[in-house]
Amino acid sequence: QVRLVESGGGLVQAGGSLRLSCEVSGSIPRGSAMAWYRQAPGKERELVAGITSAGTTNYADSVKGRFTISRDNAKNTVVLQINSLKFEDTAVYYCNVNFFVLITKKTYWGQGTQVSVSS
Repeated sequence: QVRLVESGGGLVQAGGSLRLSCEVSGSIPRGSAMAWYRQAPGKERELVAGITSAGTTNYADSVKGRFTISRDNAKNTVVLQINSLKFEDTAVYYCNVNFFVLITKKTYWGQGTQVSVSS
């Protein structure tokens, strides 16, 4: 059973920083991709940042230069460093792990952690 647990959310002032962590328990393949998504009130969930098992990263245009995703494959953790927070970054942030079993894509989500930015 794969389980994802996020931590590190909170309330910060605009311009501040947060570090979100996600611990993955259970067995996942070495080739698993990891990502952070977010969902603001009234909006759809969107990809914020992703990282492959080889360390290749991608970011949403709105967070480039401010967010950094990293992972520790030995510990099965993924971290999102968030700097220069803006009010519009307020959302619930979700950790995601996905991988293929033969031709079937398996996707797992954490419970989410709230990030609130005061202007």
